[in-house]
Amino acid sequence: MRVLLLGSGGREHAIGWKLAQSPRLERLVSCPGNPGLDDLGDIAPDVDPIDPEAVLQLSIERDIDLVVIGPEAPLAAGVADRLREARVAVFGPNADGTRLESSKSFAKEVMAAAHIPTARSVTFSDREAAVLHLEETEGPYVVKADGLASGKGVLVTESLEAAIAWVEECLTGRFGRAGESVLIEEFLNGDEISVFYICADGEAIPLEPARDYKRLGDGDTGPNTGGMGAYSPVPDLPDDLVEWTTLNVTLPILAELHSREIDYTGFLYVGLMLTDDGPKVLEFNCRLGDPETQVLMPRLESDLLTVLNAAATVGITGQNLTWSDRAAVDVVLASPGYPDDPTTGLGIIGLERVSDAIVFHAGTQHTDAGLMTAGGRVLNVVGVADTLEQARADAYAAVDVIEFTGMRFRTDIADRDAVSRKERGAT
Repeated sequence: MRVLLLGSGGREHAIGWKLAQSPRLERLVSCPGNPGLDDLGDIAPDVDPIDPEAVLQLSIERDIDLVVIGPEAPLAAGVADRLREARVAVFGPNADGTRLESSKSFAKEVMAAAHIPTARSVTFSDREAAVLHLEETEGPYVVKADGLASGKGVLVTESLEAAIAWVEECLTGRFGRAGESVLIEEFLNGDEISVFYICADGEAIPLEPARDYKRLGDGDTGPNTGGMGAYSPVPDLPDDLVEWTTLNVTLPILAELHSREIDYTGFLYVGLMLTDDGPKVLEFNCRLGDPETQVLMPRLESDLLTVLNAAATVGITGQNLTWSDRAAVDVVLASPGYPDDPTTGLGIIGLERVSDAIVFHAGTQHTDAGLMTAGGRVLNVVGVADTLEQARADAYAAVDVIEFTGMRFRTDIADRDAVSRKERGAT
């Protein structure tokens, strides 16, 4: 099969790495790709992955059998819609289904209709009304830009002043159209967990859960980011969590979307907070998580291409996934200034010295001067071993031999003895 993979981050490198292991794969083309994906096949760096017509033309020119969409932006832009109109097989939801991620207020509306447990919230587009609501609410405060903000549109704070300032930043354009309205949400306390599915025709195949670390600094301090690390499996979960999520969240959401004439085919990410009152949904993403994908793909034993192609063409009835018992730990290496103002163009050295770990590229580029940083999150360093402790040790041993100026990373990923793993309501 000839596969076109849209995206350029660490998630897409991990997906491409897994697709490349399929005996059914004839050729992998990545758009726009990255240096890691370049090693796995062809890249199309000059094609805009959020331009539906450009992606369709690329698919025709390269005689593509299946398009797999990694990030959220092409989904929200309607790339999957255009490909389906042209009868090109695509794995990824249409733009209407992607509203589960691109509009937090829409997701709340759908959850209410499907009777899914979630935090109470109110949506505002007026600054004065939002501030009045905050002033009448006890902290901690959770304020979210309503639209897509690359994981950076959420503030969780004890400070009323900081919450008000965040409302003002959102509504005055910090996140563009994503911040034209804001959600002020009930604070949920507990441990956060990510559960994933491959969905088609109202059915859902669960992937293994993973836990990620959204705060920038050790001990869950600092601003929210796109994710600073992850691990899987997660030993301290309720035994029936995935089954509970399937029956009480995923299938009801798919049924509610179907009732609105939205047929959802693609990945579904369910972000849960495990509270004292039971699991509650924090958010949906219409894609795999980043950096969670980077620890799931090394544990997946099944042929991912076969399952994704089935979902995009004939459905997933009878399909299943098998998983290794081994553990995987991902440590994200980020640029100085991340998440607000990352420095790019910094030389990266040491990758050739990495052993006993997998390195997925996230924000890198080849130049005449060598490999350089090209984004906020630069590399994902993944240790895979028989135990979580050894996988963690392997990941950090590899981190020790990689260098670029100002490189920052958390030192407590998968450290079960750390003081706190609680994400304190962050999504």
